Amino acid sequence: MSLLSPQLQAFVAIAKHKTVHAAAHEIHLTQTAVTQRIRSLEKNLRTTLFIRTRRGMVLTNAGKALLRYCQAAKELEGEALASIQGAGIETEIELTITASTSIMRTRIIPECLPIIKQFPNLLINFNANDIDNKHQLLRAGQCDFAIIEEQHIAQEMQSKKLAAEKYVLVGSQRWRRRKLTDIIKNERIIDFDPSDQATYNYLKHFDLFKLAKPSRYFINRTENLALLVAEGIGYTTLAKEFAQPYIDNQQLIFLNKARTFNITPYLAWYSRPEPPKFFSAIIKAIC
Repeated sequence: MSLLSPQLQAFVAIAKHKTVHAAAHEIHLTQTAVTQRIRSLEKNLRTTLFIRTRRGMVLTNAGKALLRYCQAAKELEGEALASIQGAGIETEIELTITASTSIMRTRIIPECLPIIKQFPNLLINFNANDIDNKHQLLRAGQCDFAIIEEQHIAQEMQSKKLAAEKYVLVGSQRWRRRKLTDIIKNERIIDFDPSDQATYNYLKHFDLFKLAKPSRYFINRTENLALLVAEGIGYTTLAKEFAQPYIDNQQLIFLNKARTFNITPYLAWYSRPEPPKFFSAIIKAIC
């Protein structure tokens, strides 16, 4: 059961699936009926909600704002339906948290486990994402919470400063007798993608960047990145908590005397007029 209008249900379905065909299948309507609902909604709002591209139906800025409204409304309707006396309705509510693999594993999931137990109908999607686009996913309504850096916090977002992550420079155990300058001069950096500046920032902070090779390897999963480093393919920076098991298993070694470069993450979200209890509980729990 949904309290959203039929037009908004069609809108949410297209935003989710990116095509009218898939949206029509989900809400059991013809494609023509879904298209008519979207046209009527755009006419009433006097704006364009989608742009057709080769990648499907892409939300405009107005569409992104409307999607955030719909997501907030669905959260509130879940609590409302559950609290209506005699309704006999138990509504499942979906919510997505996006964060890097390291902070997701070491902090976000452990801190959210009590909330999952407290709210059994809350379905949390833990989206581990090591690409530097988490703020864009939050803007586009593809997640409800994102762990991002301060420079990506937009004025309209709400945020909470979290405890700093300590990043260390790591290399293969095979290099334990090599000098740091030799490693940096002769080995390549391994990062997630070209936008990843973590290792660059670490080297600059310790005045080592001028020694580094400009070319890099890329792999977009932290576990696989650690595997490549362990095999001696290159070196990188990792959150110290994430790297420690690999150090203990003698797969990796700390470079640069295990000196840390701290990065302060922020929990970011868009405010709700009346945030549900579980929403506030998540904000309080993640630290």
